[in-house]
Amino acid sequence: MLISNAFTVYLFTAFLLAITPGPGIFYVAARTLSGGRSEGIASSLGNGLGGLFHVAAGSLGVSAIVLASAELFTALKVVGALYLVWMGYRTIRHARLDYRSLGNAESPVGGKRAFRDGVLVEVMNPKTAAFFLAFIPQFVDTTSDHVALQFVILGAISVSLNTLADIVVAFGAGRLRDGAASRPNVIRRLREGSGGAMILLGCGLLLAKRPVS
Repeated sequence: MLISNAFTVYLFTAFLLAITPGPGIFYVAARTLSGGRSEGIASSLGNGLGGLFHVAAGSLGVSAIVLASAELFTALKVVGALYLVWMGYRTIRHARLDYRSLGNAESPVGGKRAFRDGVLVEVMNPKTAAFFLAFIPQFVDTTSDHVALQFVILGAISVSLNTLADIVVAFGAGRLRDGAASRPNVIRRLREGSGGAMILLGCGLLLAKRPVS
């Protein structure tokens, strides 16, 4: 099973990666600024479930098949990117419509929708699959009869740390949003900025290249 020294190194490395600003953290921050703390937390949990999907797929070898196929990788990448761009556009549009009508800064989608979006965004991100398949095997004891189980355990730990970091970001971004609650114009700009961030994330995903084996 897992070697103690390697496991300690893995925990430390996974923790550093979890707190390093990346697409996941920026997405949760954008969602929180758009719809509030509850949406940010829901998005964090959705991202976590999507990450577990990649862990399960990686342990079964499905992710390796996707990454080995240029067509499958491109299809998954394009769908995920377009979905992010669409959410960004919708966020900007709702921000402007709400401000023009009632100056309302309430959540435009709600927790359930934010959770679902978080799952879909993460599941349709082939870069997550590439990360798990490149990172986790370095800490797996290949002489053991439980390689797949090791992959799942290490992957679940990484996902848990990422989700915890995302939730912390959601609370921080939520406090920023709450501080501007009395100024609808500021809320509108925050929501427009978060929509723009989602669009940029989608464009970044669209430019992702398939790892070369």
